[in-house]
Amino acid sequence: MKRSHWAIRTADSIMARTPKLYEDKGYNGSWTYDYGVVLNGFEWLWKQTGDKKYLQFIQDQMDYFIQEDGSVKGYHLDEYNIDHINNGKLLITLYKETKQEKYKQAATIFRKQLETHPRTSEGAFWHKNIYPYQIWLDGLYMGAPFYLAYLLAFEEGRGLEDVTKQFILSEKHTKDTKTGLLYHAWDEQRVQPWCDPETGCSPNFWARSLGWYLMSLVDVLELLPSEHSDYPELVRILNDTLTAVEKYQDKESGVWYQVINLGERKGNYLEASASSMIVYAMAKGIRLGVLEASWYVPLELAFQGLISEFVLETKEGWVNLNKNCQVAGLGGVDQRDGTFAYYISEPIVTNDQKGVGAFLQACVEYEQLRG
Repeated sequence: MKRSHWAIRTADSIMARTPKLYEDKGYNGSWTYDYGVVLNGFEWLWKQTGDKKYLQFIQDQMDYFIQEDGSVKGYHLDEYNIDHINNGKLLITLYKETKQEKYKQAATIFRKQLETHPRTSEGAFWHKNIYPYQIWLDGLYMGAPFYLAYLLAFEEGRGLEDVTKQFILSEKHTKDTKTGLLYHAWDEQRVQPWCDPETGCSPNFWARSLGWYLMSLVDVLELLPSEHSDYPELVRILNDTLTAVEKYQDKESGVWYQVINLGERKGNYLEASASSMIVYAMAKGIRLGVLEASWYVPLELAFQGLISEFVLETKEGWVNLNKNCQVAGLGGVDQRDGTFAYYISEPIVTNDQKGVGAFLQACVEYEQLRG
């Protein structure tokens, strides 16, 4: 195997280091979206290589949560947390592959959540019940690809415009006219302490929130029928957002800063998960034909940057991913205020599942594109 096969080496490292993702440090068997980020990488790798061990790894992780009657351990619909829907994409894949009814039944629970999930006045999903009237860019990744996959698999593709409008509304409300970047979040009621009282937007551009949004866009564009009336608009949003993001690519390292547009400020740092997500979106966009070939230039610089800036190999040959922001959000009991100081104050960790998962996905797409 060539040393350039980062996807296989990363997946094998994950299986060796954390054979049970839900027992990883700090997870304690909870139902969390992080697994979906990792396991989507395994799904893409299984489809690319045909190696069933990657599909088996997905099934082993999900079987801890999915009961024989289709109920989901640790999941509560009435929390109306869009994050908790992300893993549902894997259940659709498992149902198609195994025909086990429990996976379809579990996926249907998440579809039921979306039927009654609270929304803004224009129909955008709230991020969570505890974050009312708020659109967070993160939420697009958590909800939209599952929603689209479910509609196509089980509802004959009816109502796809409800998926596409989530992107259109989020861009409309979070886009900054000066930079073209999207703010992390927007409060329709303009009552949150973190929001601008006039625009409703949070005060900074968090790189990973942009990464979530871009990943979600390319994942949706892969599934959305190209004849759908909103398809060209989503392609435009992808191109415009990536063009804005590319302007802040660090020319020396090839990757991106935690607060994406303030690389020169003291305390800011090059961040692995967001950089991986942006690489994934670029590579997948080129492969799908929705980005022009000129994107190969920043993609090459960025992919080499991922390896040189963030990857360290252990003596066992495992791939370690450094410089991951552990978590970042807005409001809540911690009163997270969305300032620059806040975003750089969150812990920086190694091998965070969101980061490793995004890196795996980026490697699969890049290596597939490069043959």
